Amino acid sequence: MYFFRLRSICRLQRLQAHMMSSQSAPEVLLEKVGRAGVITLNRPKVLNALNMTMIRLLYPQLKDWETDEQTDIVIIKGAGGRAFCAGGDIIAVTNAGKSGNPLAEDFFREEYVLNNTIGTYKKPYIALIDGITMGGGVGLSVHGRFRVATEKTVFAMPETAIGLFPDVGGGYFLPRLQGKLGLFLALTGFRLKGRDVQRAGVASHFVESQKVSALEQDLVGLRSPSTEDISKLLESYQTQSSLDAEKPFVLQPHLQDINRLFSAGSVEGILQNLNADGSAFAKKQAETLARMSPTSLKITFRQLEQGAAMSLQDVLVMEYRLCQACMRGNDFYEGVRSLLIDKDQSPRWNPASLADVSDHSVDQCFSSLGEKDLRL
Repeated sequence: MYFFRLRSICRLQRLQAHMMSSQSAPEVLLEKVGRAGVITLNRPKVLNALNMTMIRLLYPQLKDWETDEQTDIVIIKGAGGRAFCAGGDIIAVTNAGKSGNPLAEDFFREEYVLNNTIGTYKKPYIALIDGITMGGGVGLSVHGRFRVATEKTVFAMPETAIGLFPDVGGGYFLPRLQGKLGLFLALTGFRLKGRDVQRAGVASHFVESQKVSALEQDLVGLRSPSTEDISKLLESYQTQSSLDAEKPFVLQPHLQDINRLFSAGSVEGILQNLNADGSAFAKKQAETLARMSPTSLKITFRQLEQGAAMSLQDVLVMEYRLCQACMRGNDFYEGVRSLLIDKDQSPRWNPASLADVSDHSVDQCFSSLGEKDLRL
């Protein structure tokens, strides 16, 4: 009996020590190294998933550094070696939305304000996306001036699979990729890896992972660097990075097909094109789209269609309306349940087919929220 009590006490002590150590580690590390502001996303056990605490640490620090005469550049990276940032803390948002907690509004509002701050930043902003970079992690990197991918980078906007849409400014950067590539990535959630992240236009540079630490040291060592100085340094590292250089872009054989098949005026038209095409590639994409939320597909199609002609600020206002529509709906909660909680991979979408998603219901998702609209 005493042995079991002792073992229980030891287990309790270990648990308390773990809780204390986890509480003592900040979820974002903010450092000044010379004249560089260095941000480290520090939740490696959850692939540096972005939560409200992190957003509220990042935003004021970025604003401070932007006007600080002793800060020339900002570098952002992820801890742990596996991920830059694998996305937002979706489970917390799901629970908030179900219970009517204001986090379901506040998280997206403050995240989008942060995305806009990065997109309009007055100083060079360098994201070292050395690892998984999805969803919210894309929002912390893609709008910055420099995005450095490595062979460990995995990029995706997989939101249509969970009843959401590629937010954090996806409506701005995706339609500005070559041809219909952005729409293809948005609807299918296709994953790009390594050098392909740069070839697609998502990253600005490619540097081998083992060289990133030295690159960071050289960036920090620059004295009052211009954008051109940083570009030259990144290009010199890129030139030294020959890994996978001989491999063609994974989508190169399909780019013409993507442009042709995804040029239809509706999601239904795209599916008709894919089914009529008959190629193995087209068949695979049709199967992928059939698993996605029909509502999400239609919202995403219109989001990118409209976002192509909008400023980043107007896109984020639009996306805030869309995310709140998703919070009011069914598919987001069902998608998270199916893919992330129960993991049965069998979401029951409602409406269950594209034909049942009316234009009116899509229109409502884009409607103004009045006083609750995002203000930038």
